[in-house]
Amino acid sequence: MSRPRPVTVHPHSVRPGLAGVGCVLMALILAACVPSGPSVAALPDAPVPLPPGLDRPAATKITILSYHDVRSDLEGELDGDRYAVATRRLIEHFDWFLAEGLTPVSVDQVLNARSGGAPLPANPILLVFDDGLKSVYTEVFPLLKLYDYPAVVAPVGSWMDAPEGWSVPYDGLGELTREDLVSWDELRAMQASGLVEVATHTWDLHQGVRGNPQGNEQPAAVTRIHDPETGDYEDDLPYRERIRADLALAADRIEEELGRRPRIVVWPYGEYSQVTDSIARSLGMPITMGLVPRPQPVDELAGMGRFVITGNIQVPDLAWYLRRSFNALSPIRVIHVDLDYVYDPDPDQIERNLDALVERISTIQPSHIYLQAFADPDGDGTARSLYFPNRHLPMRADLFNRVAWQLRTRAGVSVFAWMPLLAFDLGDSERNDALSVQRWEEGRAVPSRPDYRRLSPWHPEARRIIHDLFEDLAIHAAFDGILFHDDAYLNDREDAAAFPGSPGRLPTARERTDALFELTSEVMETVRRFRPEARSARNLYARVVLEPESEEWFAQNFPRSLEHYDHTAVMAMPYMENARRAWPWLSQLVDRVADHPGGLAGTVFELQAVDWRTPAPIPTAELVEWMTRLEQAGAIHFGYYPDDFIQGHPDLWSIRSALSVERDPWRRRLP
Repeated sequence: MSRPRPVTVHPHSVRPGLAGVGCVLMALILAACVPSGPSVAALPDAPVPLPPGLDRPAATKITILSYHDVRSDLEGELDGDRYAVATRRLIEHFDWFLAEGLTPVSVDQVLNARSGGAPLPANPILLVFDDGLKSVYTEVFPLLKLYDYPAVVAPVGSWMDAPEGWSVPYDGLGELTREDLVSWDELRAMQASGLVEVATHTWDLHQGVRGNPQGNEQPAAVTRIHDPETGDYEDDLPYRERIRADLALAADRIEEELGRRPRIVVWPYGEYSQVTDSIARSLGMPITMGLVPRPQPVDELAGMGRFVITGNIQVPDLAWYLRRSFNALSPIRVIHVDLDYVYDPDPDQIERNLDALVERISTIQPSHIYLQAFADPDGDGTARSLYFPNRHLPMRADLFNRVAWQLRTRAGVSVFAWMPLLAFDLGDSERNDALSVQRWEEGRAVPSRPDYRRLSPWHPEARRIIHDLFEDLAIHAAFDGILFHDDAYLNDREDAAAFPGSPGRLPTARERTDALFELTSEVMETVRRFRPEARSARNLYARVVLEPESEEWFAQNFPRSLEHYDHTAVMAMPYMENARRAWPWLSQLVDRVADHPGGLAGTVFELQAVDWRTPAPIPTAELVEWMTRLEQAGAIHFGYYPDDFIQGHPDLWSIRSALSVERDPWRRRLP
């Protein structure tokens, strides 16, 4: 059998020219609500039944629902305030809970169950009302008393103490004034009932702050503020002091007014980090809440997941919403995007290129973007500069945060930062050689460069640099996950000198594979200190799936990758692998993936949109045919690389027909 080697033709080696396209406007969508109506509507005649088949979470988990405004004058689902719920609709929700055994519980009940006290009922839910709007007293509180339901209310501290004449823009629906908010006296009355626990929604972090040179406003709790005058970002110590001062003031004012210090921080926009949570704990608030929709383990108090209620949702759709989050496997539809295509020396051209990208992604409607965070104009896969501020490499442009933010907020996609694990060129040949992956040659160790220039995963200084780079990325950009590049391999002649053992002893395939798994795990721990919800994905060569013995030459293992990462992105690129016929090769790849437990659920098939042998674009019809046949063969997740949004390849409407998440039945009824 011939000895397989990493490919030497890189998918990123072909670059289109940058052409002019339209301009772009910046926007930050900040989640909020509108003041309530004055009265409580009549109870419905009968409870709304639970749709059959809802799988409820176990008693070791709790479902947390996040409500905002409740209004008696709201009709239908098309109100301008997408977070508002009609009073009558809330009554329907409460009746459904009562009829179907979904039991609202208090924070004390959760804490008691967690510490070994009385267990929670079979289907516990926790009701949380954000922002401290007047309707929580006029509309919600009478219902809580009527149903004897406990709840958490989270006001914004600075809003509570706002002066006369104060107002703040609210979800684009106009100005929120002090009269639209609950008063301290009303909070006291609700707390005295024993049904309401008052949390803090921070003092003044319910706003956006400047997060990049382009001026995007991003959530204040997790963003290092950019100073346009100096071009600098907020340092770590001033950032931590800002968060600490905000939370301390918020907690002090609640204790001063209500006589009880809050135990809960409800993070604005659901954005938090391990840093912000640790500050909250140090101030006596061990419970924190985000906005990721998931059943929440009772024994985890930090960053608790919540289901945000939108669109005046009806009970059958609410049941579907919860059921989907408990059980559904939504297909991932991913487009792999080169940030090198967006970059241009002219900032105005960058904005036109970005506008073209966002418009195209918005039209295609994939679920995910794998977005390049490193610069690779030479197309050799080695990072010599980056698209974010960092401690070790030049910054080509401070661009990743800007593009990722626009894609997430304007196109509504999840963005994974596509980064090398090892392939970094530090700009100093002598230093690079000293930290490099080594091979043993003629009785001595020499830098190994069969394909990429890679740092050794066993060298302590190299590991420190790698951790620093990923930490800098997580500090300076908002994203949903990391895609580790295909540079994460070690062949059977590597890593000779850096391996901790006898000089010159070559590590086994298992030792090399383990080293890469361990490094990616450590890197994700670093990333999750600042982006706790970040998921992981890793590129694997298709050869590793088709010929498992290839682990000996790649230090990549497919079944273990399924266990180790949220998704494994297999490079399903038949022409790059010199397959004589594309579909038989792809069909065999799907079959081999399906042979492994969880294989199809955990694998993204990453197709090629360019034939790099020529090079020439793959005809869109052929790419669409591959996607169609992959689905028919049982593949769940797929996408393609690269997307040429400048030249318009693949064809926009043809690729949309095959890739859009509108085709996913689980997504069609999202509130």
